Amino acid sequence: MLRVLSLFLLCIVLGQGALAQTARQVPQTRAEVSLSFAPVVKRAAPAVVNVYAKTLVAERQPDLQADPFFRRFFGENGTFGRPRERVKNSLGSGVVVDGSGVIVTNNHVVAGATELRVVLADKREFEAKVLLTDDRTDLAVLKIDLKDEELPALPLSNSDDLEVGDLVLAIGNPFGVGQTVTSGIVSALARTRVGVTDYQFFIQTDAAINPGNSGGALVNMKGELVGINTAIFSKSGGSIGIGFSIPSNMVQTVVDSAESGDTKIRRPWLGVQLQDVTPDLADSLGLARPEGALIAKLHPDSPLAAAGLKRGDVIIGFEGRAIDSAQEFGFRVGTAKIGETRIVEYRRNNEDFETRLHLVDAPESTPRDEWKITGDSPFQGMTVANLSPSVAEDVGMAADATGVVVTAVDSGTAQRFFKKGDLLLLVNRKEIDTVKDLRDALADDQGRWSIAIERGGKQIAVRFR
Repeated sequence: MLRVLSLFLLCIVLGQGALAQTARQVPQTRAEVSLSFAPVVKRAAPAVVNVYAKTLVAERQPDLQADPFFRRFFGENGTFGRPRERVKNSLGSGVVVDGSGVIVTNNHVVAGATELRVVLADKREFEAKVLLTDDRTDLAVLKIDLKDEELPALPLSNSDDLEVGDLVLAIGNPFGVGQTVTSGIVSALARTRVGVTDYQFFIQTDAAINPGNSGGALVNMKGELVGINTAIFSKSGGSIGIGFSIPSNMVQTVVDSAESGDTKIRRPWLGVQLQDVTPDLADSLGLARPEGALIAKLHPDSPLAAAGLKRGDVIIGFEGRAIDSAQEFGFRVGTAKIGETRIVEYRRNNEDFETRLHLVDAPESTPRDEWKITGDSPFQGMTVANLSPSVAEDVGMAADATGVVVTAVDSGTAQRFFKKGDLLLLVNRKEIDTVKDLRDALADDQGRWSIAIERGGKQIAVRFR
């Protein structure tokens, strides 16, 4: 039945030269059953490219220096146990979204790359530069220089128009075997708990997606981009028919930011902690079923508070669309623009209300005093900043978080221990409340370091000599 359905829908696309919306129905004739995906592939495939990334990776050698026997021969300055760099090559896919050479791929394909090459469908190679990366969406935008040439590009569809059961094609370069096309259907929409990005709102498909497909295209039967293939659920490393794509509406937001010259995504700030409504919560709140996003915590400067919402309210709609989870609300707001006004529907005391939400940037109430640390210390190569709602938004922390946070770890000794989002607590038993406190602690270099941080809600202590 699935094969029959897919072939008929393709007939709708190709028949009579029309691409107009037609009611979905079961095929009726043998001719309808014998159609091919080839015309769709011919339109879409030239816009899908291969992305090759070269990355320098620090690799620690066995710590033989601690053995007196080896010290006898190699001395105290031997290289054993010290990090060395090796070149790591990785492969992914990308999609041309603008004929001038603008390409979208996954952030994890290009993260940390020292060299990027893009290979077009016609096998020509170009060096690529990064316009924008965003680890929160796992998207990156690249640019290749084509001079005056115009490349085939995929138009972006409105991913909100997708329905479960719609036919889709996945195009990419799995395992480096070359461009490959697989077909399937939209298995589910608004998938959460995938654990790949901060915006847990994915298209699920049974079209085969494998390693190397990351950053490739998920297209509809009009040859439009509906998603960027990003992850699979697999215990073997290969496809088992459960793949996930980032919806094109989020892709559009990232592309718009890159083409406007932004070096990072500016997202509307909410200053809120939300949680899904469980059956028990629904019962206690008098809801007919578990739906919406419960406001568990609200920053006093939150635009939601300015719009009249309070802790305990349940957000049930955004711009006329029902909200079923906290992740969905975050996605909807994340695809809107700062400065816009949107209608939010919420429930309070068994009554439904509607209000206008003005979308604003996160405030920087505390100067960030950002500092990239150099010099000989365990902190070498990382960047820190004072927390404010703006900085907290950048690193994915609660809006009311305070202290000093690691905003980036680019190189150096810090890569061995620290991660983005680490909250510094103590350095040599001195409390770290501001970047100035950290500067003072590092100025008092004793050659030994006792450090305490908070990571993922847990405290970690470590000592360096």
